[in-house]
Amino acid sequence: MQYLVSVIHDRDDLATPDEQAAIDVFNERLQAEGHWVFAGGLGAPGTATVIDNRGEEAMVTDGPFLETKEYLAGFWIIEAADLDVALKLAADGSRACNRKIEVRPFLAE
Repeated sequence: MQYLVSVIHDRDDLATPDEQAAIDVFNERLQAEGHWVFAGGLGAPGTATVIDNRGEEAMVTDGPFLETKEYLAGFWIIEAADLDVALKLAADGSRACNRKIEVRPFLAE
């Protein structure tokens, strides 16, 4: 099963060199153990653009969808046998990046 592992951050700074090194080691472990699907860091909330095309024409708004202190800073998509494995990996990812993590399963097709 695949899981979205979201990295939640509450400051404007990026990962420190030590945090980035720990993230790299964690990424290598995910790949070596067959859990890696995809991962990426995201731009700051101020770089976001929201598009709402539910009406007559698309409305495009600069900035984040929500104004909040915490935001999605990055993510992993992992493959794990079950939620317990995903949560263990997420705990290790949280330690590596020194951020809070949210885990959500992808819906079965």
